[in-house]
Amino acid sequence: MRLGIDIGGTKTDAVAVDESGALAERIRLPTGFGHAAVVETAVAAVSRLGELTGLAPGGFQSIGVGIPGMVDATSGHVAHAVNLGLDRLELGGMLAGRLGVGVRVENDVKAAALGASHLLGLTGTVAFLNLGTGMAAGIVVDGRLWRGSTGIAGEIGHLPVDPEGPLCACGQRGCLETLASGSGIARQWPTDDPFPVRALYAASEGGDPAARAIAARLAVGIAAAVRVLVLTVDPATVVIGGGLSHLGERLLGEVHEVLHDWERTSPFLASLDLPGRVRLVPEGSPVAALGAALVGEN
Repeated sequence: MRLGIDIGGTKTDAVAVDESGALAERIRLPTGFGHAAVVETAVAAVSRLGELTGLAPGGFQSIGVGIPGMVDATSGHVAHAVNLGLDRLELGGMLAGRLGVGVRVENDVKAAALGASHLLGLTGTVAFLNLGTGMAAGIVVDGRLWRGSTGIAGEIGHLPVDPEGPLCACGQRGCLETLASGSGIARQWPTDDPFPVRALYAASEGGDPAARAIAARLAVGIAAAVRVLVLTVDPATVVIGGGLSHLGERLLGEVHEVLHDWERTSPFLASLDLPGRVRLVPEGSPVAALGAALVGEN
């Protein structure tokens, strides 16, 4: 039995996975804010899953954690997880000290890439495109994460596509993330709705021209991210996940439409079959927690 924990900004999703890779138990907890609270949240998740499975921490084959921010997968050090109130935290070491067993820590998007690849039974090279507050991708090659030389592989949200565009949180202008992410939509379409893209689509369906233009740019931005991933790492499948993926088939259809438009004017892109490579993560699937369980051995 393997245990995986996905520590999010507001909730923590934790799973126990059996030897066949199937989900055995799943729990959700509110995530604490700050160094001590985040550690306590993870410990509580292990304790609760231990009660459900009848296993002590040392009885699990492996324990893995996925968390936002800059993560050193070797040391378990986490930095710049702003939404969790973390500047620098030796999460792996602190959890190992509390639990008495080794714990592997990985960036949450990279963990989700591993989980999506496993859940969908994908082989070869797979890209997981996470469209949440920001935009980032995780790359899996032959069942193993590809992190790059410094762990920055997949940070395509910070590729500038418009030098005169809005200022990005990274300090550059016109990054992909400013077009196709939750924060990008919230900036372009201010609303009291906690899910701004929902309000945007409602206004677009109501005929608002500004909303339609923003929704169109969103589809173009996501399509551009797919194109970047295919042209750089050539994945057989690009799986779209994250908060914006809850828009479902409508979003996927609009992205496909953009990709097909590009194919009509570019025989080169047409030869790559970009639309045929893109799919959505199954709704409600705990891919990040599942991937965290697998990270324990990856």
